[in-house]
Amino acid sequence: MIEALDPVVLARAQFAFTMSFHIIFPAFSIGLASYLAVLEALWLWTGREVFINLFKYWLKIFAIAFGMGVVSGIVMSYQFGTNWAVFSDKTGPVIGPLMAYEVLTAFFLEAGFLGVMLFGLKLVGPRLHFLATLMVAIGTLISAFWILSANSWMQTPAGYAVNEAGQFVATNWFELIFNPSFPYRLVHMVLAAYLTTSLVVGAVGAYHLLRNTRQPGARMMFSMAMWMLTVVAPIQILAGDAHGLNTLEHQPAKVMAMEGHYQSHPDGAPFILFGLPDQDAAVVRYALEIPKLSSLILKHSLDAPLAGLDTVPRQDWPPVPITFWSFRIMVGLGLLMAALGALSLWMRWRGRLHESRPLHAFALAMGPAGFVAVLAGWVTTETGRQPFTVFGLLRTAESVSPLASPAVASSLIAFVIVYFAVFFAGTVYILRLMAQPPHHGEEGPPGATPARAAGITPAPAIASRRLG
Repeated sequence: MIEALDPVVLARAQFAFTMSFHIIFPAFSIGLASYLAVLEALWLWTGREVFINLFKYWLKIFAIAFGMGVVSGIVMSYQFGTNWAVFSDKTGPVIGPLMAYEVLTAFFLEAGFLGVMLFGLKLVGPRLHFLATLMVAIGTLISAFWILSANSWMQTPAGYAVNEAGQFVATNWFELIFNPSFPYRLVHMVLAAYLTTSLVVGAVGAYHLLRNTRQPGARMMFSMAMWMLTVVAPIQILAGDAHGLNTLEHQPAKVMAMEGHYQSHPDGAPFILFGLPDQDAAVVRYALEIPKLSSLILKHSLDAPLAGLDTVPRQDWPPVPITFWSFRIMVGLGLLMAALGALSLWMRWRGRLHESRPLHAFALAMGPAGFVAVLAGWVTTETGRQPFTVFGLLRTAESVSPLASPAVASSLIAFVIVYFAVFFAGTVYILRLMAQPPHHGEEGPPGATPARAAGITPAPAIASRRLG
């Protein structure tokens, strides 16, 4: 039965599965590292205990999330060699250096200061410790820079040539790194990370406010999270619109799939709110439409013509149903985030930010929304690029390793078992930490007492014999 499965589909499923687990941790740790830097800066500036208590509270959670992000990311690199050897060979001269730059600049920076950040507050002093926290936060942003540059090049390749061996090689590193979609995608992803973190912090604050509205740590974290959400959610909507216009220019087929436009619309295209895309019949069934709104959004004119997938060779069509619905999930959650931010601003103005139980319930329910939106956005981006790994240049079917289906399926099953076991345990532990409110004299991650790896050291017995 396994032999009958397509190894390309299995390889794509394995990468999608591991990437889905991995992406949620960097999306959280990028925002959380910046939040920790803000908390420590506020503590140094004001001297208020609530800020250092919140810092130590979230530092424990950051340590676990960061570790799980690193572990899950290592597997991604191995898959380039196991399941995607042809892709690695063709794009290695481009992707390889970008990934190496991420390690040399970002990962080394994070690794160099992470230990000081986690365990050094009482050892190195508050100002030097703040520098370590700031370096870790900057490192996470630099990491996002290089990873998104590599992925953006696969979406909108630039600054390259093809050598005699059929490999992509750089001709202009500046154009390659700052390819046409990179600035838009970097801004969109960093803002998504900040929104994800603000929703989690806000949900934890709301949970504790529902139990005790006078808890100072919960009040402060909820207020800070709602300010971030109020400011960043509208900016993200504007950034998403700019990103969409850039995508229309460089990857029109992706936008056609997102909009569900199988057919061209010469006199203004409708925006399809909901429907069931039928890839075989090239039609969206049971479509609920707003006439000409898509032309207004994408071309800023009600009567502007929009091309459909009927202008694209059928073998180059993305999988419209997946792209169509993942895009709507992302946009819908984005609008809910903006609504939560607006409601919190209204309650803040009325002086009921910390007493409004409906607001707290809404914020608690929205806690996982950032992760879901990030996953939906990633699915939209990657499925919309299909059937290519390097858009328009290298097809996915031509990028895989020459492996049989059982080999790919066995590793996929192993990943599913291990990932669910390990990351379920880690997530449960994080939730247990979040269930406890921040309190006076909050302790950071344990680490002051030296620990041995295994066994029992004979040193005490030796010392007692010498004394005797």
